[in-house]
Amino acid sequence: MHLSYCTNVHPAEDLSGIVAQLDTYAVPIRRQLDADVLGLGLWLAAPVAAELAASPEQRRRLRRELDARGLEVVTLNGFPYEAFQAPVVKQAVYHPDWTTPERLAYTLDLARVLVDLLPDDADRGSISTLPLAWREPWPPAAADAAYRNVDTLAKELAALDRPIRVGFEPEPGCLIENTTQAVEYVSRMDTSVLGVCLDLAHLAVAWEDPAAAVGRLRTAGIPIVKVQVSAALEGPAGDPALRPYVEPRFLHQTRTSTNAYADDLDEALDRDLPGDAWRVHYHVPLHAAPAAPLTSTVPVLREAVREIGSGCDHFDVETYTWGVLPEDQRPRDDAGLAAGIAAELAFARDLLEETR
Repeated sequence: MHLSYCTNVHPAEDLSGIVAQLDTYAVPIRRQLDADVLGLGLWLAAPVAAELAASPEQRRRLRRELDARGLEVVTLNGFPYEAFQAPVVKQAVYHPDWTTPERLAYTLDLARVLVDLLPDDADRGSISTLPLAWREPWPPAAADAAYRNVDTLAKELAALDRPIRVGFEPEPGCLIENTTQAVEYVSRMDTSVLGVCLDLAHLAVAWEDPAAAVGRLRTAGIPIVKVQVSAALEGPAGDPALRPYVEPRFLHQTRTSTNAYADDLDEALDRDLPGDAWRVHYHVPLHAAPAAPLTSTVPVLREAVREIGSGCDHFDVETYTWGVLPEDQRPRDDAGLAAGIAAELAFARDLLEETR
């Protein structure tokens, strides 16, 4: 089993910046956890992924930098294409989507890089990617283009020197929002190299029952390539305590217990969506619940991890929202962020040990 934290919480998008963030965050986190090796769910923006894919020497350099610091990479986050910590991201994170050659090229670049970053004893690598596209528009021509790209992806993955699998990550508002839709779309793909990345915050926001969701994927023969260990924000419908979580960078899709939805939290508050409880696509720290009356979907996370059991061996903590949390909850400096991530990893490590 591999446990890591996702580096898309950091803004670096060139090789020198990525190496610098290893010293600023990853090494202190490893030391705080008293771990010989720390796993990273590395995020590489498209330009640096292309640079590394084109240069064996640069890949060897990055591998040496990781090894020297006691860091390892078995999984990459290939969902955001670039500029993920820009002042405004919102729906831009879904572009380019799987209808485009750019998305295919980016994902193949990541796969080629990961082959050379994998530890020698790793059975395989994994890459998470967006669930084809935002839900609309999706005309027949878009579907045809996406499946052509996905078919090419599968053939190229199968030809690599080491096993790399790609997981499509269901997310609220997207074409593949839940595991029912994952079965519909991913069943048409080559599941020897393609499957699902199950983000547990997204699972909760979709109000999916973890046992039913995991069972649905198993019955369909769709592998869970990777699990993103994350928790969403939950609270009473329309409660004023949700207002401080409205912010301009990320999209915070909101779903209610009565299946009403809005594509962002401010829209949900303005429309006063019906339902006793809301779940918001806002990744909150695993180890620190928001102040009452708000809470998080950690109970869903716990149940999902139990249901997954040995069905997946790549677990990546992905709380990318530290920098946009309400002011009183944000880390004050780099050391504070490292401490917060270390606490999340300790939480996840204990949970995985309990449920294994």
